[in-house]
Amino acid sequence: MTTSDASTPSATLERGDAMRRRVLGDAHVERSRTNATDFTRPLQELVTEYCWGAIWNRPGLELRDRSLINLAMLTALGKMDELELHVRGAVRNGLTQEEIQEVLLQTAIYCGVPAALDATRHAQAVLNDING
Repeated sequence: MTTSDASTPSATLERGDAMRRRVLGDAHVERSRTNATDFTRPLQELVTEYCWGAIWNRPGLELRDRSLINLAMLTALGKMDELELHVRGAVRNGLTQEEIQEVLLQTAIYCGVPAALDATRHAQAVLNDING
């Protein structure tokens, strides 16, 4: 754990944990912690502290805007497991299905049709799960 001393989590790590829970949900965070090993735990903590604590907590963008950006970047990178996770987060951050569809349509032009098709299939599966 990244700490200010051996026993106290840093304030950024604590903010990161709270933000990660807000966007991704308690169940995901608990599952990630439970599945962490001695090998993977340091990376989980780094992501929680810097990604969720330092970046997602910055005041310059709303959470929904960060979600839109993440959906586009993850599509461009072809990171479908992370895209699925962030589709759930985007819905939690107030994005509609139509807004998610629009960002994926935009990626077809700038990232390529195959990437957008793959992302759309994965997003549809998540939205189907969310909507029952």
